[in-house]
Amino acid sequence: MEPLDIGIVVTGGLLVLVVLGMRVAFAAAMAGIVGLVWIFWAKAGYAPERFLWALSVAAKTAGQVPHSKLSSQALSLIPTFVLIGYLAYYAGLTRALFEAAKRWIAWVPGGLAVSTVFATAGFAAVSGASVATSAVFARIAIPEMLKIGYDKRFAAGVVAAGGTLASLIPPSAILVIYAIIVEQDVGRLLLAGFIPGAFSAVVYATLIIGMAMLMKNFGPPVGGFTWRERFSALPGALPIFFVVFIIIVFIYNPFGGDAWGTPTEGGALGAAVVFLMALYRGMRWAELKDALLETAKLSAMIFTIIWGVLIYVRFLGFADLPASFADWIAGLEQSPMLTLILILLAYAILGMFMDAIGMLLLTLPVVYPAVMALNGGEFVSAADSAFGMSGPMCAVWFGILVVKMAEFCLITPPIGLNCFVVAGVRDDVSVQDVFKGVMPFFVADGITIALLVAFPAIVLWLPSQV
Repeated sequence: MEPLDIGIVVTGGLLVLVVLGMRVAFAAAMAGIVGLVWIFWAKAGYAPERFLWALSVAAKTAGQVPHSKLSSQALSLIPTFVLIGYLAYYAGLTRALFEAAKRWIAWVPGGLAVSTVFATAGFAAVSGASVATSAVFARIAIPEMLKIGYDKRFAAGVVAAGGTLASLIPPSAILVIYAIIVEQDVGRLLLAGFIPGAFSAVVYATLIIGMAMLMKNFGPPVGGFTWRERFSALPGALPIFFVVFIIIVFIYNPFGGDAWGTPTEGGALGAAVVFLMALYRGMRWAELKDALLETAKLSAMIFTIIWGVLIYVRFLGFADLPASFADWIAGLEQSPMLTLILILLAYAILGMFMDAIGMLLLTLPVVYPAVMALNGGEFVSAADSAFGMSGPMCAVWFGILVVKMAEFCLITPPIGLNCFVVAGVRDDVSVQDVFKGVMPFFVADGITIALLVAFPAIVLWLPSQV
């Protein structure tokens, strides 16, 4: 059997393991090791006495992967960004942000739900984790919405959907992972997520306002706040935006010249600033310990998935599956845009059975070269490309599209992780309730993705200015 055939068989086996419920990290590592042993043994002619040799070479090959990749400086962004979010929560900054959003926005139809969306977007700007964002606002926003008569399913759905905004709005752990896997500039991708993330929040808010205007007794507006009360709520929320400003200025240096530091250093600086703010606001040792433990748990989960998937990726390289798939995609006799849309639809289906990070890590080594080939290659100019953009810009555009699809998968049944998190935090809401509550946001996400595909400038304008 040829290496390509082995790659196809092992990949099929991996998908079966994932559908059966095995954790992505362990399924990918197992598939990668089995595939490496198979390829090396096949090269030795399947001689029985050479099996142990093949096993030894496969173990050495797989063992080198985790250290070589996980020691990358870029990956240190992930724990620092996650830590920023948890420190902000335990310092009480998130509740202050929600209160400010409520006083300024809640007067519109469906105002409290709209306030929740924009508050989650603001919190996403200091937290790179969708799960953390959903967990935090399930505690803060849902009781407020239930108090004034929101349906509990919709209230839970707003929080679960709003939490997905952390996948796009920098600092985003998933965008960092994408940049590392496809070997693109982390800073440019983080910058590219700002406008699409804000655009997604506006689409969510528009959907909620429209539903409130069309449906009776849906999301009554909350008024009665004086201008003095509104302005008095701003100081409590400003520290979050101050941290975002510091990180952006440090990484991108808008005043001209070289950047003042790397994204990793920017994340560490942001964490230090939030830590000092938390101390100033009275955070105690118990709260700091909880923030550190939650950061360690989430970071360990992310790194374990990366570790397992990278072994599988090394096997894919030996099987030559990514290059073969890219050649096949590029040779299809149909519009490149149609092919791209079919790839995005495939992500929507795959996301029903896999978590977002695992899905991207498993597919990008194969899909990314294919999309680059569709556009004309890594170094194609905009004039000669299929999508009207250069190779580096296509990498950024596709990254935002695929991460937006990952957002979509965070709320799709039966695996939608954000829905499970919200249900886990709230004893009065079942997982089924949350899945019913997020259904309207499927429409909003579909509209957003369609507009990002049709108008790439939404994604590319800001990074093209740097």
